Amino acid sequence: MSSWMPERPSAQARVWGVAALVQAVGDTLAARFSSCVVKGEISGFTRAASGHGYFTLKDEHGNASLRCAMFRRALSQVDFTPGEGMLVEARGNLSVYEARGELQLVVEGLQRAGAGALYEQFLRLKARLEAEGLFDAGRKRAIPRFPSRVAVVTSTAAAALRDVLTAMRRRSPHVEVVIAPCAVQGAEAPAQIVQAITNVTLSHRAGMQIDAVIVCRGGGSLEDLWSFNDERVVRAIAGCPIPVICGVGHETDFTLAEFAADLRAPTPTAAAELVAQDQGASLAQLDALSRHLAHRVHQRLDGLAQGLDQAAVRMARPAQVLNRQRQDLSLLEHRMLSACQARVRRARQQLPHLQDRMTRAVSVQQGRQAHSLQSWEARLSALNPHKVLERGFAWLTDDTGQPMTRASQAHAGGKVTGVLADGLLRMNITEVTLDAASRPDRPPMPDTDDR
Repeated sequence: MSSWMPERPSAQARVWGVAALVQAVGDTLAARFSSCVVKGEISGFTRAASGHGYFTLKDEHGNASLRCAMFRRALSQVDFTPGEGMLVEARGNLSVYEARGELQLVVEGLQRAGAGALYEQFLRLKARLEAEGLFDAGRKRAIPRFPSRVAVVTSTAAAALRDVLTAMRRRSPHVEVVIAPCAVQGAEAPAQIVQAITNVTLSHRAGMQIDAVIVCRGGGSLEDLWSFNDERVVRAIAGCPIPVICGVGHETDFTLAEFAADLRAPTPTAAAELVAQDQGASLAQLDALSRHLAHRVHQRLDGLAQGLDQAAVRMARPAQVLNRQRQDLSLLEHRMLSACQARVRRARQQLPHLQDRMTRAVSVQQGRQAHSLQSWEARLSALNPHKVLERGFAWLTDDTGQPMTRASQAHAGGKVTGVLADGLLRMNITEVTLDAASRPDRPPMPDTDDR
């Protein structure tokens, strides 16, 4: 059986203490990098109560990082407020933080060098997706006020899940929570988040009624939350058929997933509070509505009961109702007789006047008719044939009794009857003489030159 033993150091090798070695490395770095300028993106900036600032500088690809400390005096001379994702140039001395043996840069000066690669990428993607309409307020859907089942898309190891479950149990213990596990940080996180949302959608379409989806995780730096700025995640949230509440990071953190969601919550706990109504408040509201409804029903029943009592009183003494009806009938009869008598009296008063008017009208009409009769009589008298005969005219007829109006109707040797005013004349025609105008035309004489 063999065992391993460390070799005894030679007499020439120096044995370092931890503090001595760390201090020696720090002195070497301070001598080698007494003053240097480092360019990178700010991540996780915090300001302590003492006024000192602490943050991490990362390269644009997120492959390397350097812890930085900036004392209050140096930080007070910075003319801008350091923020997440800012690209800066930090001037300072490289050293080792002896308490943890960590490499750090003691920053003496800080100036902006740009907006930061990650932040610039965030802005470009936000502008493109916004132009497509993924963030339009018009496509946002209302979150159900009283859901029965809620899906939570997050990591099972995340504190955010515990916060959501605690808030749900406290506010709405009757709501069923379905957990769709996924990674929320790292290179594999976007694909897992998309798959988790897809699984929730498939379950919903298969018959598991899910009323809302919570996508959440705790706070962190811009790099930590970058999975929720992935285009695949944003499109998956926008295309989810179920209303989505997104609570990622702290209240000051913004991700593209929150812009695409139907509702943004400042924290995971707030997301749970927004989707789950407080059971106590809901029960109190229901109790108040129940009391109000009971009060209104009692009021209505009391009113109907009073009306029923009044109707019962009236029906209990029908003789009074009949007497009142008889009185009303007698009054109406008296009013009708009075009206008829008044109408007859007015008619009688108008009768002499109407009779006088009728008499005058008949007299006037008779005068007009007599005058018209005289006029017609005169016209008929003027047209009487006997009157014409009395003026010396005669009426001639032939043997057959037909009237003769033209001389051409007679011929010599014929007979004619003349009717005079006082008798008849039987006459023989000896000669008929026609006027030149009534003679028939003679044929033309032949031309003497043609003989």
